[in-house]
Amino acid sequence: YMGDTNIFQADVRDYEKVFQASDGIDTIFHLASFGLSGGEQLKKIKEIDSINVGGTKVIIDVCKSRNISKLIYGSSVIVIFGGDPIEDGDETLPYYPLEKQSDNYSKSKTIAEQMILAANGAPLQGGETLRTCALRPPGIYGPGDNKLISRFIKIIQSYLLYVTFDTTGTWTNWVHIYNLTQAYLLAQRALTAERNFIASGQAYFINDGEKINFFKWTSVLYEKLGHPKPRLVLPGYFLKIIVTLVEHLYWLLHPIFHFIPFLTKREAGHLLVTYTFRIDKARKQLGFHPKKYSLAEVADDYLQRKSMREDK
Repeated sequence: YMGDTNIFQADVRDYEKVFQASDGIDTIFHLASFGLSGGEQLKKIKEIDSINVGGTKVIIDVCKSRNISKLIYGSSVIVIFGGDPIEDGDETLPYYPLEKQSDNYSKSKTIAEQMILAANGAPLQGGETLRTCALRPPGIYGPGDNKLISRFIKIIQSYLLYVTFDTTGTWTNWVHIYNLTQAYLLAQRALTAERNFIASGQAYFINDGEKINFFKWTSVLYEKLGHPKPRLVLPGYFLKIIVTLVEHLYWLLHPIFHFIPFLTKREAGHLLVTYTFRIDKARKQLGFHPKKYSLAEVADDYLQRKSMREDK
């Protein structure tokens, strides 16, 4: 981070701490969330809601009391995608019904985005108006990531060295962190008078502008790990069967034996269904133009940093 950046560590649910950290700023990028993947996703709804919904209320309240006029929310495609196929979807699609959402994280992110957009136009204590918008990225990858890329590698090393799954014809989007960062900065500008507040109250899908098949996209990791690609290729539905059984075992055994499933049912389901979104609105209104990046470069970065840590 830049040398003149001030770092505060606090709980997003703690109004006083967030209020203190927000002194003298004019924009909040609300990116904090909990329950996205793995063991987090299996946490109780109360814990997930308290952060994703309760924390969002705190952020909105702080904006109003601190006279912070720009609020950009880090949302997700899952507020629209709930498991049914979507091909080249856009921002005219309705929210996926809360009662049909299969997991607590998706429900909480949907509620939080609705709260953020509903707060657009709210009066601030200093007399200004709060301007809000939401960005909806898919999965995020990039240098410095110690979560997703490390999880992919662990899954391959532990479970998928000799077998993989055929999901031919299934497509999704991902977004590189540099492209997503570009979108956040453009969204901030689009909430100003200079841009006629064009992003005010709006939501935008953000991705790399291309479709990928997840198992083909991540197959480069075998080469980076020095392993040949698996020869045994099973139909994709086998993945869902296996993950469903493992998740049932988790709920049966977790009171006496703790383990984290390598994938949840929701995550496996997302790998077996096409869900892609156009970024035309972000291109036109924000001036968003994603650059080309590769997962291979991200893997090289991760493995290099991992090696440096192990050498210390």
